[in-house]
Amino acid sequence: MKTDKEDVKRLIRLLIADIVPEVWVPPVEVRELRRMISYRNRLVKMGTMIRNRLQSLLHRHNLILPSGALSDQGWWDAQKMSVLEKMQIRQELTLLEEMEKCKAEVDAELGRQSLGERWSPQAVRLLQLPGFGVVITMTVLSAIGDVSRFESAKKLVGYAGLGAGVHDSGKEHIEKRITKSGRKELRWALVEAAWRAVRSSPYWKEQYEKYLRRMRKPNQAIVVIASKLLVAVWHVLTKEETDLHASEEDLAYKMLVLSWDLDEDVRMGLTYKQFAKYALMKLGVETDITRFVRKNVPRRVDSREEVLARMEELGLTC
Repeated sequence: MKTDKEDVKRLIRLLIADIVPEVWVPPVEVRELRRMISYRNRLVKMGTMIRNRLQSLLHRHNLILPSGALSDQGWWDAQKMSVLEKMQIRQELTLLEEMEKCKAEVDAELGRQSLGERWSPQAVRLLQLPGFGVVITMTVLSAIGDVSRFESAKKLVGYAGLGAGVHDSGKEHIEKRITKSGRKELRWALVEAAWRAVRSSPYWKEQYEKYLRRMRKPNQAIVVIASKLLVAVWHVLTKEETDLHASEEDLAYKMLVLSWDLDEDVRMGLTYKQFAKYALMKLGVETDITRFVRKNVPRRVDSREEVLARMEELGLTC
């Protein structure tokens, strides 16, 4: 806050001349979503801290943990440790279980929010992109807020801190590493989505390998993919486009995978196959596909007629 009278006068003159740019104030629903994402991140960090403390005990006693046995109280009880260590393990496992329950509850609420009136149009469009699940989608939407405030994809990339920094003097122009000056959670979400995308999408895998050959550093190559994914996010949200690099079968499978991640109440009483078709309808994808093969396994989504009939029974509208 400015307290100097002369500075205040200068600011007033700038405001009157309409030189000072307006600052976007997030509406209530965006602030609420940001708080929920922040709370989830704290739960994840607390869970990680608990796991690290348990790993420290393993190292202290030169123990090798069997796969999937971290939360197995019986395995820990069978190890030779002091009374105090046994007590610590028991309490740590109790805390970890509670952390996981809390995180699952938050994830379920994010799933409901993603299909609610406020976020559904944007969330469904982002969920079609490779690497985007419910948590990443809602994290991106909470950070962006109103996408119309970014006049270009480049502005959005800069907002995320994924744009390259530049040293520009009268004699030289040098591009540096990414600025990291934007919203940290948006940058994390895009990098996480990028890693998932290169594992699941042939197109993004090809792009990643191309940049990896050029840069020879995986982390730098994945940042490039993250920035390109964010460009795709801008186009999907501002122009209401579908994923240009996904076939109708790709989109159908992505919506089916999404339905598997959602609780029954979030699916509004629809089965997995019905919800997958419902999500495609929300996306505006008019396809007659009901059967396809993914990972050498036959898959199925219900027909539009079946979904509409079920929705009428449930009193739902598309």
